[in-house]
Amino acid sequence: MSARKRILLLGSTGTIGRATLTALRQAGHDVTCLTRPKPDTPGAKSADLSADLADPAQIARAVHSQPFDAILSCLASRSGTPRDARAIDRDAHLSVLRAAQSAGISQFVLLSAICVQKPELAFQHAKLEFESALIASGLTYSIVRPTAYFKSLSGQVDRLRAGKPFLLFGNGTETACKPISDGDLARYLTGCLTDPARHNAVLPIGGPGPALTPRAMGEALFAALGLPPKFRHVPLGLMTGIITALDIAGLVSPALRDKAQLARIGRYYARESMLVWDAQNRRYDADATPETGTETLFAFYDALAQGKVTLERGDHAVF
Repeated sequence: MSARKRILLLGSTGTIGRATLTALRQAGHDVTCLTRPKPDTPGAKSADLSADLADPAQIARAVHSQPFDAILSCLASRSGTPRDARAIDRDAHLSVLRAAQSAGISQFVLLSAICVQKPELAFQHAKLEFESALIASGLTYSIVRPTAYFKSLSGQVDRLRAGKPFLLFGNGTETACKPISDGDLARYLTGCLTDPARHNAVLPIGGPGPALTPRAMGEALFAALGLPPKFRHVPLGLMTGIITALDIAGLVSPALRDKAQLARIGRYYARESMLVWDAQNRRYDADATPETGTETLFAFYDALAQGKVTLERGDHAVF
């Protein structure tokens, strides 16, 4: 079988999706992007497809429009709220999967998240529902669960430039992750198409390591900016109090109900490590968290401080 494949790429407008589009083309694959209807999609070509992701019929027409070898999805809900998660992380993906089965597409590579190991949030349960459906589908699958992204760990740079302290939840050393760059993750996802060792597997993955705590990240960001370290510790109980207040207010305001869910997402990431979870010993295991790539968070901080890269914030931003 030729290594060159015809790929339908979902989620190509996000930072990881754009990096994946580049990696796929560099690997020699023929790529068509399936996007939400939007005329100013960055990187879009006239040959790309669009579909209302809430409409299974539109999705089916797009998937059946060309003879694709594989689907690679970087698609994710923008906010993580229950409605958004069900619509995108679960239902839209299920529509794509059903269309892929009927079209005879044999392979599906899914970008998921390492946090689904300990699910308590709506988007985590939605992702797991689709993961289960994909595993049972009969398609060759690769489910990639990466650790934290560079952009998610860089959100306090403007605070520090403004002379404010770096916020730490708890003591700042109770959680850790192995950050991964968009480029390294994109190349890993692309490799799933042709590497049999990554087929029919759930693949947790981190960057080149070592595992970093929030305290270490803060110190590195201050150093990159040439500023003396200054930290403020925020008790996790404070976030719980905010969530409780928003839950009460959310009884009469859907907008505040969504804010409560976003606060839960923030608390989860403040409390849990983004590493492989050892369920038997009830702990996160940095050594068991596979590493890939060469790009490090601290090098990204240096480039960010020098203005060589810019930071794109998304709906999941906490700060």
